[in-house]
Amino acid sequence: MIKMRILSGADVRQAVTMAEAIQAVKAAYIQLSAGKAVVPLRTPVPVEKQGGVTLFMPAYLSTSDALGAKIVSVFPGNLARGLPLIHAVVVVVDAETGCPIALMDGTYLTALRTGAASGVSTDLLARPDARVAAVFGAGAQARTQLEAVCTVRPIQKAWVYDTVPDRAVAYAQEMLGRGRPIPTDISVAGSPAEALRAADVVCTATTSSTPVFDDADLKSGAHVSGVGAYTHEMQEIPAETVARAKVVVDSRVASLAEAGDLIIPLKDGLITEASIHGEIGEVATGQIPGRESHTEVTFFKSVGLAVQDVAVAELILQRAADLGLGVEVEL
Repeated sequence: MIKMRILSGADVRQAVTMAEAIQAVKAAYIQLSAGKAVVPLRTPVPVEKQGGVTLFMPAYLSTSDALGAKIVSVFPGNLARGLPLIHAVVVVVDAETGCPIALMDGTYLTALRTGAASGVSTDLLARPDARVAAVFGAGAQARTQLEAVCTVRPIQKAWVYDTVPDRAVAYAQEMLGRGRPIPTDISVAGSPAEALRAADVVCTATTSSTPVFDDADLKSGAHVSGVGAYTHEMQEIPAETVARAKVVVDSRVASLAEAGDLIIPLKDGLITEASIHGEIGEVATGQIPGRESHTEVTFFKSVGLAVQDVAVAELILQRAADLGLGVEVEL
């Protein structure tokens, strides 16, 4: 009889900290860049009637022997219904037997591992003296973006900008109540320029199809993590920023196939494929350099990979067993 552990969103939150998730995602990126991962491109199933999409994302990490898949839906109309933009579940499979051994809420896990990706990139690419952060977007993903950045850098001041000011206000109030490592100084920006004025680290976590800031407002030496644009048509980062930055990606193959932030300037002839410096896993192992000057602008483009989900899910499952979280059911 197959036993499967079912883990709720509350269980997932309790099982793993952001610092632990950052380390798990970093290890997954290293395996990916070393050719130790099987990660097919995600399979999107558009639901045109609702303007949404459901994505199927499997992966296997051979070094850590982690196997599983995520099913994630992005339905913009949910916000008007009072529902989350993103819903997801993750299935963990025993890599020795092929038996499904866990099913867990993937909605918070998605936010956690997406934040962790920016935590990895900030740790490896941002200036060591970074103290000011700017976050574009005020949804679930934006919350873990700030948490991750503050986990790897002693951020003293944060700005948030959203096209819906009330959402930004609610975000700031919520994040202020979380305590360390979140700073006690969080302000709502009245414009993208105000958010960027002093920002050392910038995180974009939106569903925008046009750039969310002007390149001229981005200060010298800033690090940018773009996690929101995951289709050909979506674009959060100005092409001019991409053209002048050191560009590091989570996966060359996935980014060139899916990331509008790169595909659009490629089509316009502003960059070439050679403009991509490399993968974050290569930076993590020292195969290629990260930041090389105080004034260099660095840009990490993440389309989101199943290796992140599987790596964090494997860690969550281990901790859940130790902590007695979740419910076991027989299939």
